[in-house]
This record gives sequence, C-alpha cells and structure tokens, in this order.
Amino acid sequence: MFLRRVVFLGWVVSAATGLAATDYPVQPVPFTAVRVTGGLWQARQEVNRTVTVPFALRQCEETGRLRNFDLAAETLRRRAVGERHFQNQPATQNPFDDSDVYKVIEGAAFALSMRADSALEKHLDGWITRIAAAQEPDGYLYTFRTMHPDKPVHVWINPQRWLNDPDLSHELYDLGHLYEAGVAYYQATGKRTLLDVCLKSAELVWRDFGDGRLRIAPGHPVIEMGLAKLYRVTGDRRYLDLARSLIEARGPGGKLYSQQDRRAVDQVAATGHAVRANYLYSGMADVAALGGDARYAATIATIWENMAGRKLYLTGGVGADSHGEMYGADYDLPNEAYNETCAAIALMMWNHRMFLLTGEARYMDVLERTAFNGFLSGVSLSGDRFFYTNPLSYNGVARNNNGRAGRAPWFDCACCPTNVIRTLADFTGYFYAVRDAALYVNFYAQSEGTAIVAGTAVKLTQTTDYPWSGAVRLEVAPAKPATFTLRVRIPGWVQGRPVPTDLYRYDDATAAGWSVRVGGALVNGTPEQGYLAITREWRAADTVELNLPMPVRAVRSNSLVSALQGRVAFERGPMVYCVEAKDRKGPPSTWVAPSIGEISSEARPDLLGGVTMLTSREPKLEPAFTAIPYFAWNNRGLQPMAVWLKRPPLGSVK
Repeated sequence: MFLRRVVFLGWVVSAATGLAATDYPVQPVPFTAVRVTGGLWQARQEVNRTVTVPFALRQCEETGRLRNFDLAAETLRRRAVGERHFQNQPATQNPFDDSDVYKVIEGAAFALSMRADSALEKHLDGWITRIAAAQEPDGYLYTFRTMHPDKPVHVWINPQRWLNDPDLSHELYDLGHLYEAGVAYYQATGKRTLLDVCLKSAELVWRDFGDGRLRIAPGHPVIEMGLAKLYRVTGDRRYLDLARSLIEARGPGGKLYSQQDRRAVDQVAATGHAVRANYLYSGMADVAALGGDARYAATIATIWENMAGRKLYLTGGVGADSHGEMYGADYDLPNEAYNETCAAIALMMWNHRMFLLTGEARYMDVLERTAFNGFLSGVSLSGDRFFYTNPLSYNGVARNNNGRAGRAPWFDCACCPTNVIRTLADFTGYFYAVRDAALYVNFYAQSEGTAIVAGTAVKLTQTTDYPWSGAVRLEVAPAKPATFTLRVRIPGWVQGRPVPTDLYRYDDATAAGWSVRVGGALVNGTPEQGYLAITREWRAADTVELNLPMPVRAVRSNSLVSALQGRVAFERGPMVYCVEAKDRKGPPSTWVAPSIGEISSEARPDLLGGVTMLTSREPKLEPAFTAIPYFAWNNRGLQPMAVWLKRPPLGSVK
C-alpha cells in the first residue's frame, strides 16, 4: 500500500482517510513547526544534537547493541542454507537492548526533522538495513530469540514466542519502540524501509493477538502508543483495536508490579513500576481519544489525581521505591528517592495527553515542573553523562545511580540516556496546541513557530529569558487578519500554587501579581482552566506581553508526608533549587535553611552554563547560603546534595 505523508498538527495520517473520526479534542502543534532560538532549551537541544546523539550512536555500536542484529541476521542466513543447528550468543546481556537502538533512531530522526544532516541520515540508513536483515520471514523481530532459536538464551525468554511477555521477555516492549522509530524516520525522511519492517511486524502481532486470539498483557507497556502511531500512519483500524485488546488483557489477579492486578478500567491509583505505569496510562489516553472510549479517560483521570495528590515529588519525579523502580504508598516520598529519568519522561507524555483530552492547564503545570527539574537533571550539561535515578538528597558516596556513584556515561540498562535523546529532540511539540478557533500557549521559551488556527497560518515569536525571567513578549502574526482566541497559560506557581493539589504549598500563597497586555493595554480577566482567554481579531505585529513575577518561594509539604516534616524547599518560577556540599559544610541532614526574607536571586551567566542562583547573607549561616537549580546538580563534581533543608527556628522566620 502506497502511503503519501500528510502532516497535520503533529500527527501523520493516511492521505486516503485523513484524521481519525475520533481524536484528541485539542491537537498539538508539531515540534517541526516550532524552533527554539536561544536560552536554556536551545542550549540543551544543541548539546543533544551535537554531543548526545553521536555519543549514543557510538555506544550502541561499541556495546554490541547493534551487533545483536547482525548476529540474528547471520543465524537466519546460515540456517536458510542448511546449517540447521547454527546459532549465536548475544553480544549484550538484556533482551530489551534492541529498544535502545530504536530509541536512538527515533531521537536522531527528530533531529533530522529539525535540521538536515546527510551524514547522519546515511548512518541511520545503514543501521536500518541491518535491522531489516534480522527480521524473520513472518515478521518476528527479537534478536535474542532469533540468534539462538533452539533453546532460550536468557532466563526471561520462554521457548514459545510471547508467553513470557507479561513478565520480563520485553518482546512487545521492543516492538513498541520499533514502531515509534519507524514512524519518526518515515516522517523525517520519507523513506519507508524501517516503516515497512514495522508494518510486517505488526501484521504478525495482529495474526497472533488480533480478535482476542492470544490474551496476553504486555509486561512493559509502550507498544500501545506505537500501535496508535501506526494507526495514524496507515488508517488501519486493526492497530488501534490491537492496542485496546492488549490493554484489556490486564487483570484480575496478575502482578501489581506491571499493573496487571486488576482490569485497566478498574484501576484507581498509580501503582507498580513507574515507567510501565506511565506508559500504560499514556497508551490508554491514546485509545480513549482515538477510539472514543470514555471509560479509559475517566480511569486515567482518577489515577492522575492519586499520582499528583499523593505520589509526586516536588521536582516532578515519580517512583519513590528503589525496590522494583515502583510508585510507593500514598505520601511515602523519602528524599533518597529513586525517580527514574524514564519515569519523568513517561510522566510528561501522560500529562501532555491529559491536556489534549481536556484542555486543562494543570496538566501542563505538572509537565513544566517535571521538564525543568526531574527530567533535565537526567543528563549532564556536557551531554554525555546521565542519571538513571534522581534523588532529592544524596550523601556523596552512595552507588545509587544504577550501580554508579554520580552521573555515568552509559548503563548496561541504557533506557534513560536513549529516552533523553528523543525527548529533548522533539520537546517543542509541547509548546502550542489548537482546538477549533482557539490557540493554546503552553510553554515559554525564546522561539519561533507557526500554527494553523481558524484556517489561518499564525506565526508566533517569543522573546524571553524564561525560566530565569518571567517577562515574555509574544508576537502573534496571522497571515491575514483572523478572529480567534489566544489561550495563554498562567502557571500555577505564579498564582501561588506549586502543584494543582494539596501535596505541596507555599508558605506565602499570595499570587505574584502577574499581568498580560495586548498592544500595551492591560487584559483584565480570570484564568479559565489555567488559561487567560483573549478573543479578538488578530493582525500581523500584534504583541502580547506577559509579566510573570518570580519571587523566591518557600515550600512545605502536606503534613501526611512524614519524610518532609520540619523541612523546607525553595523555588523560583518553575525551578526547584538544591544545595550542594561545595557551598555548604557538613552532611545534608544538618543543613538549615535561611529565613525566606534573607534570600535573594542572582543571575550567574558564568555558572553551570548560565543559571540564576539563590543566595543569603544571613549572619547565623556560615558559610553564606547558596542554592543552584536542581537540574544542574553533580556538574561540579561528586558531592552531597539536598533539596529539603531543616526549617529555621520560628523566631527567625521573616
């Protein structure tokens, strides 16, 4: 079947069918239509493109991940010519290592979508040829089985295909990342080679699982999102039905660890392995939107309330329990948190989908908190060192980073570095969205973009130093005069709410005196669902000016979070701050916070790539208090760190 690429508001769809009859009510503006032109996100994306992507390409080759495809292909060739018992041993240790190759391709494809690079494209074409050679004739693609077919080469693998996927084989997980990579590379280059591998694989999955033939719930979700993307590419309803059937195969009576203890629609709390959970909820959102399933939408809304109200770290991380990388119990938020980087990334995916379902800014507020803190902390400023875990307190010596102390260049389980690559590369897809004649402004950064609203192309240019400054100048330039509603997100933090639940609160919850002006005239109004709505006829050179003051805020937790009682954290704008031993003596457990009235902010373009730090000269503190943005910790050497500090004595609070 010949497919002509059609890009519409971030989704690729079949030219014959167009958009699905049912879809997200709010449609994202594609990341390819938005480009950061300066500031923090431009710096991070450029390091990702020039350092992290090439670094990951080398790691996949040097660690044997790509060689696994060659070994599988060799086994297929030699058996095809009569060597009936020939097989190979894997070059790596984990059956899910195939997925790292796929995620690197996806991230590199996103980079190609933003900037042509013939050398990178040629390199990826070579990889794709090797992947295609490892696919079995019926479409099966899983190198650990194909290279060693007579007997499982790993304890996680069953002698029969798929049967161990509810536990640890990761056969369907690998395919989910394959499908996402295939769609991304097709979008970026127009080349079908990897997409054809995906479609051949998906046909096999349909033959084995479709119409309820094999009822197995994936042990590690992600294929559900991949199938939704294949559905958008092809218009083939079977892929959406297949995603639904894999979700419906859950429970009752399975493992809580992989969200299989009860039916998907009966789940009420964020439980089990945090990455698996957040991927599952994201896949449920896709099926809810594309399949018009209100049950799924209601279920994940209930689960979200549990997550955001009882299990979310101040940094936007989730997954407190290091035993199983799991969500912990309600309000169990120890500072020595696990908070896997992949869980933060999956949380952003889930929150974005919740916004697309509802148009509510609270989901983008959580996404922003995670993006600036729990996600960005996952990669070093240099772009070649990574955190698997993101604690809020560190003693300076613990080997808590997947067996390493401090940031590591790579991991045997390398899901986090490869996930960072693809997320940074397409991050601008979170900036804007459209619903009917409304244009949502969700994210603030120095950037240029174009959206289609009310049938008119609208150029959007942001001039800002956000997140270091809350001054944002947004030029709104429609190709011709057009009447539509601009919905400008007023972040919860500027309204006096760190999160949209009672899990955290500011000592002083007074709104920060924000304002919005159009053409210099003040816009009066109250935010609706977190957005200030401005309806008017827009003309080229119209300008919206946001003033989002960024006072330093002292944060306290809900009294039910026992680990944080008597402690305080500090924020400025969307940034959470931490203290490192470089700036403070003694162990983190003894560090006392200054009173809020003594703290000031200071722009430091020479520090950590250019950040705003917090300082205090309060006499009783020696040395003076210094705090840096949490995302930048462990870029000045391995040392103790803490986000939550002892509260100062009551008499010192000002």
